[in-house]
Amino acid sequence: MTFEQPKTMAAVVLYGKEDLRVEQLPVPVAGPGELVVKVGAALTCGTDLKVYRRGYHAMMLTPPIPFGHELAGVVTEVGSGVTEFAVGDRVVPLNSAPCDACYFCAKGQPNLCTDLLFNNGAYAEYLKIPARIVAKNTLRVPEGVPFEHAALTEPLACVVRGLEESGAQAGDSMVVIGAGPIGLMFMHAAELAGVDVIAVVKREDQVATAKLFGARQVVRVDEVDDIVAATRALTPDARGADIVIEAVATPATWEWAVGMVRKGGLVNFFGGPPSGTVVALDTNRLHYGDITLKASFHHTPSTSRTAFALITSGRFKAAEFLTGTATLDEVPAVFAKMMTRSTDAMRDIKTAIFPDGAIAR
Repeated sequence: MTFEQPKTMAAVVLYGKEDLRVEQLPVPVAGPGELVVKVGAALTCGTDLKVYRRGYHAMMLTPPIPFGHELAGVVTEVGSGVTEFAVGDRVVPLNSAPCDACYFCAKGQPNLCTDLLFNNGAYAEYLKIPARIVAKNTLRVPEGVPFEHAALTEPLACVVRGLEESGAQAGDSMVVIGAGPIGLMFMHAAELAGVDVIAVVKREDQVATAKLFGARQVVRVDEVDDIVAATRALTPDARGADIVIEAVATPATWEWAVGMVRKGGLVNFFGGPPSGTVVALDTNRLHYGDITLKASFHHTPSTSRTAFALITSGRFKAAEFLTGTATLDEVPAVFAKMMTRSTDAMRDIKTAIFPDGAIAR
């Protein structure tokens, strides 16, 4: 199979705070060990929204730079030395790969790799995949799995790692604070693992969505005077949940999380507030309650494969996460709309961006 690649392509470039532009850029050329992928579908993401709002990301990118990082597509060019992939293969390339040589990689923490290689530019017609990501974190997509479903692998891989790091087991109780895309993924992945999920949400329109993705019980912040007490009341003997996942990233929700967990339980601060944020926690409760506090950042090649297997198994409700479609030209408007979330009954979760302007399979 061969592909005729044009010399230029449309791509979305981030120039700074709330400044996205669709431009014509040269189509990338594969070097040794690299691939060029024709993007079949790319997805909007909460991290991309945060970067759009702030105009930068300290670890992943510095403007001006091609934007987006969740995608799947078809290999159109193979660099010298690549033997695992061929032109025409359907693939999902993850957005990073570790070095496997530094201190943190040796400690089994590749997500903290001191030379973690990131790749951005998913909102484009073509994307070059660096050799390290080709070798360590690119997966072949089976026929019949839509590109837009496969592209969910990256965020789900982060969630899978969060669940693994939290020690979630079937029969555990878990509170998930937040009903954004990541919070909903936590609810769904936890429910599939046999965990009893209580969701803490902000608005009425989020209740049905939380239940769709596996929350057995839902607490609305705007309906109770004491959100911590109301949530604990839904746990056996009001003792609190075994695990609490914080997926909002505000000081208030961090504090709620510590109040909602049982003695001996674990809180995972998954949502990351801006640098310099200060949170007040009850040290007496932490110490005498023997509470474990942790945070989870990013994914690993291992959790990427676990997430990918869950998506391709058909058990994961991939289609329900995709609530909108758009073309590359519409991406700036999509992100502008995401800044003021709709309060419609079925809120947007993720928008699938199709560079060809049609649903690609």
